[in-house]
Amino acid sequence: MLQQRILILSVFIVASCGLAYELIAGALASYLLGDSILQFSSIIGCYLFAMGVGSHLSKYVKEQDTLACFIDIELLVGLLGGLSATLLFLVFAWMGTPFRTVLYVLVFLIGVLVGMEIPLVMRVLNRQGENRPDFAEIVSRVLTFDYLGALVVSLLFPLVLAPKLGMARTALLFGLLNAAVALWATHTFKHEIKAHRAKQTRAAIVLVLLIGSFFYADRLTQWSERGLFGDEIIHAQTTPYQRLVVTKWKDDLRLHINGNLQFSSRDEHRYHEALVHPTLEKLPWAKRVLILGGGDGLAAREVLKHKNIEQITLVDLDPAMTKLFSHSEPLVKLNQGAFLNPKVHIINADAGQWLEQNTEQFDAIIADFPDPSNFGLGKLYSVPIYRLMARHLSENGLLVIQSTSPYFAPRSYWCINATLKEAGFHTYPYHAYVPSFGEWGFILADKKGNYAPPTQYTEPMRFLDGEVTRLMFTFPADMQPWPVEPNRLNNQKLVHYFEQDWRQVMR
Repeated sequence: MLQQRILILSVFIVASCGLAYELIAGALASYLLGDSILQFSSIIGCYLFAMGVGSHLSKYVKEQDTLACFIDIELLVGLLGGLSATLLFLVFAWMGTPFRTVLYVLVFLIGVLVGMEIPLVMRVLNRQGENRPDFAEIVSRVLTFDYLGALVVSLLFPLVLAPKLGMARTALLFGLLNAAVALWATHTFKHEIKAHRAKQTRAAIVLVLLIGSFFYADRLTQWSERGLFGDEIIHAQTTPYQRLVVTKWKDDLRLHINGNLQFSSRDEHRYHEALVHPTLEKLPWAKRVLILGGGDGLAAREVLKHKNIEQITLVDLDPAMTKLFSHSEPLVKLNQGAFLNPKVHIINADAGQWLEQNTEQFDAIIADFPDPSNFGLGKLYSVPIYRLMARHLSENGLLVIQSTSPYFAPRSYWCINATLKEAGFHTYPYHAYVPSFGEWGFILADKKGNYAPPTQYTEPMRFLDGEVTRLMFTFPADMQPWPVEPNRLNNQKLVHYFEQDWRQVMR
């Protein structure tokens, strides 16, 4: 029977939409709050619990009201789920504090509604006249299409939908699908539904609202991000890996990844000079440099100041990042066209996997990863990764690591130092003041233990000189070492330290 087949197809759509809202909520929470494992785990738990509540509540729907209730639920899910990403962006940007409350209330409400959908569809199928299949067949078909829909969305979301449409439009697309199912049901079962014309009108209104929101989603997202960042947004992009936003105020360009400031063009020279030159000034013979991370090209810009360097290999996960800093005129001007230099070879790959699979050796390695705010990033600061780096570093070479703030995140900073020692390196911690971040930390390491900071620089610097460098390698009383454990993959202590440190700062 055609109605039965279309109802089964609607299960596929409903299941796809339900999982999509769950993935969007988890991804947005990870973008905006960090710690992806905690966010996804808590959201999945809340969502599944809510679905259980919804399944229980479905039994209170009277038999004669099953279809009408199903249509109302589809419209509510389409409206709430479709607008969920836009609403969360707006709340985070303009209200801040209630974000977690709104997030979990929204996840719970959507979960309850999604939990009611499948039991109601099964009840509708079970009463479809003489030609209906037996109940075992109904359960089998419904659950098959339910799980199949979940599989399709779980593949499409990270590979196609999030990078191509962004979070807001992806949510609205699935909201439209829910509303379309409701509109189809009001038409197909019009003789079985009281006041079906009113429901058709309601479904049409929801569809129009969601279609309008779909076309204005970018404006709404940019408006919310303008509230979050304050400055004019000149570029915003969601990639499979992160949310990139570039802002401008007068002559100040700023890059934000997942809402976190990565650099300000007014003072990034302090950070990148401190990251690169205490290492390369001591290696006048160096020819090959490996940069891990550094997709903005600013570290590569500093490395290119050393005329002895013949090759720079830069490994950064996100091709959208390196493409942006290779083609955007103001950003290319900022990194002085580093990615257009024939000495620079860009590889878009996971740094850990690349280190494991590659056999090249380098005279210097510069690790400019984002802070270890989640377990995916924390692994890049672990003992196994540092041992892989040691395999790629020449015997007389030097390694330098971006290491968070020794003032604001002391446990994290000294954990990175302890991890390098555990991996067999001799370490030389140092710090520099960067106005946008405050005191920021780096750790230099070698295999032989004979490093001494440079007392002068052959290339002209805006920030560094011999005296500034001497002070960088000296730690005042309020930045002394902490007793911490190394960061191993089985416990990821660094991520826990990082959360502790910044939780105290935010109090």
